[in-house]
Amino acid sequence: MAAIEHGDLRDADSGVELSEIVASIALAADLGLGQPLDHVLRSCIIATRFARHLGASDEERDATYWTTLFMTAGCTGSSFELSQVFGDDIAFRAGIFWVTPTPINVLRYMLGRAGSHQGAIARAKSRADLLRTKLSAVEQALIAHCHVSARLAERLGLGDQVVNSLLQTFERWDGKGFPGGLGGDDILLPIRVTHIANIATAYARERGVEAAIECVRPLSGKDFDPNLCEAWGLAASEILAGTDEESSWDRVVAGQPAGRGPLTEGELDDALELIADYADLKSPWLIGHSRGVASLAVAAARATGMSTSDVVSLRRAALVHDIGRNGVPNSIWDKPGLLTEGEMERVRLHAYYTDRVLHRAGRLAMLASVASAAHEQASGGGYPRGISGATIPLLGRFLEAADSYHAMLEDRPHRSALTADDAAAELRRGVRAGAYDGGAVDAVLAAAGHAPRRRPSAPAGLSPREIEVLVLASRGGTTRAVARKLGIAPKTAGNHLERIYSKIGVSTRAEAAMFAMQYGLLPSWETDQL
Repeated sequence: MAAIEHGDLRDADSGVELSEIVASIALAADLGLGQPLDHVLRSCIIATRFARHLGASDEERDATYWTTLFMTAGCTGSSFELSQVFGDDIAFRAGIFWVTPTPINVLRYMLGRAGSHQGAIARAKSRADLLRTKLSAVEQALIAHCHVSARLAERLGLGDQVVNSLLQTFERWDGKGFPGGLGGDDILLPIRVTHIANIATAYARERGVEAAIECVRPLSGKDFDPNLCEAWGLAASEILAGTDEESSWDRVVAGQPAGRGPLTEGELDDALELIADYADLKSPWLIGHSRGVASLAVAAARATGMSTSDVVSLRRAALVHDIGRNGVPNSIWDKPGLLTEGEMERVRLHAYYTDRVLHRAGRLAMLASVASAAHEQASGGGYPRGISGATIPLLGRFLEAADSYHAMLEDRPHRSALTADDAAAELRRGVRAGAYDGGAVDAVLAAAGHAPRRRPSAPAGLSPREIEVLVLASRGGTTRAVARKLGIAPKTAGNHLERIYSKIGVSTRAEAAMFAMQYGLLPSWETDQL
């Protein structure tokens, strides 16, 4: 889907750094690893400090920075395959962090986890298959992990050294890794440094500095470069000092390699599409979902006459609205039957995770309130916050309707896709039940090609945004006050007012207020929008 054309603004400075995009993906990767929401960021800080201590070149230090941020991102691309063998993919990754990676220990762990989501017979078969195929299913999943990480870095133009380092994520110093069986100095320095930083970060957080030093020793000459292991043992205390004293996000963004300015508005749109694609990789059932929802939401918003700035914000929020899916295991997303109540609770958490990731993500936090509203309901029965009516951001109401409709048209493990007509009927039933905003649903269905309802959702063809402006102006809000309340520019608010007055045929605030009251546009107890 092409980005929205908004004139010369595509070349304007967005104020968002590339590091903020990549660090946001790193936060989502933490969810998939079962790690705290700054594990990868801390690893980046530690890896770049270590590279500097080693006297690495500027190019190697820069590559280490990006490699560390992206090394674990590929886990989402292998979640489906790992879940087929081990059940809860997040629990599997969280547990393997603490397994000393000798061949026998790793095999014992994998056999213990294989088929853990199945009955006794199926569990025994899963273990036998792992042994018979010499862990080939695991190897293929990890190779996919490498390629996903590398492709993400390639799309952002991070350079060959970063891409090639990520392709070597599972290589070992002794040459017993994969996919290329590389060993020794044939493995690039950035990934060798990242290997040590990744495990040391977890041990330092959970067990202290001494544990972060000792955890590396058994891997020297096997998984890890022995020279780097020795250097780490000597310098770890100094490198780890102060890592808890300030925001890891701020330090990572401030440490972005030189030579890159803020993204343009157009580059930001492209980068958010990357996040959308990354989020949808979580499950084969979701491929293309985020872009599709964004496209439908934009078409609906444009048809209502929504301002360009609002349309751009809606599209961007829609692209990232599912980034929190990474925090829920594929054993739930890909389950063929109905979910238990406990599983549904975990599903509801994904919208909360989206909100938390975006609120941590610097200037992308401006998208959080809309992106996380995709599963709220007008009646207050949604999640994650259970807000209702006009408390749900207008753009969030459009996102909710577009997301629901688009999901109904897609196959899911527990059901086949609905027809367009059945999906439309279901959405309209949701309006009557209080789940959706009627105006947003009308706009989404019209954009999807459905005939409009005989009775319009609002008089005089007013859009949902225009109704909001009308209500505020009717109650004495000045143009500036309306703009401030809705988070739009005063000029935009003024343009809305001009169109509203023209549509409803009035010229004064009092007349506009009479119109609003006559047609029941003001909040009421019945509509639960006080």
